[in-house]
Amino acid sequence: MALLTHRGSCHCGAVRFEVDADLEAGTLRCNCSICRKTRAWLALVPADRFRLLAGEEMLADYRFGPGRIRHRFCRSCGVRPFGMSTDGRSVAVQITCLDDLSPEQLAALPIVYVDGANDRFDRPPALTSWL
Repeated sequence: MALLTHRGSCHCGAVRFEVDADLEAGTLRCNCSICRKTRAWLALVPADRFRLLAGEEMLADYRFGPGRIRHRFCRSCGVRPFGMSTDGRSVAVQITCLDDLSPEQLAALPIVYVDGANDRFDRPPALTSWL
């Protein structure tokens, strides 16, 4: 495992964070309703590998369905840089909010597709090209 520290932020920069992640191990695209509408591209990490550096006061939460995830978003620019499990064990970081990755690095990241729309995180949906 090659953990690297990445810095990220929302669009306006009010929310800033660091995350230690092995992005080469795989990133995640999901077809659930919120991921589909926001075009989410995520890296799941244990909570102890995530550090909020600034902007806690700028963050608001959105929850839906069973409410297991706190979808955090910036009150100023509306960007969702990460979400947190309500049990406090994991954080889902929005890959596109990582400030230190070039377009070439982003294009090379492996992606795992999951069928969140049907609560089947062990398999991809039938169609993935639109995700």
